[in-house]
Amino acid sequence: MKKNEYSVILALGSNLGDKQKNIEDAFKKIEERIGRITSLSALHITNPVGFQSANIFVNCVCEVATYIDVYILFAITQEIETEIGRSVKSQKGVYADRVIDIDLIMADNLIINTPELTIPHPRFHTRDFVLAPLCEIAPDRIHPLFGKTIRQLKDEFDRMQTDYL
Repeated sequence: MKKNEYSVILALGSNLGDKQKNIEDAFKKIEERIGRITSLSALHITNPVGFQSANIFVNCVCEVATYIDVYILFAITQEIETEIGRSVKSQKGVYADRVIDIDLIMADNLIINTPELTIPHPRFHTRDFVLAPLCEIAPDRIHPLFGKTIRQLKDEFDRMQTDYL
């Protein structure tokens, strides 16, 4: 990383249309407008979480090196979603199918809690569709609030799932 450059983790998902192409289109726009993708997970096929749908998801996580202010970066991710075809945003925990979803998961060690933006993402540690790909690319990264590595969070998540079985 160069001076003043920092790292952001973005989670991408799609369950409508050509899912892989939607994600690839998002990658191109991210590289054009946000920064250099420095690490990329495999694509994961997952079931919807938090709502019923016949459409499965393709999910992945990428790390991006950027200079852009985090609030501007967040706005750009929302613009990219709209450009690729997302017309409805999840509201108050009500989720729906989507052409593309880009979530800002982490931004270096920043902790932000405003009405517009919460970093780290407040629920990513409870979502295997984020934890599994994130563990591929950044297992030793520390969650700035919990003080645990991504691998530790993934292990805890897996144990909780096993306990429910």
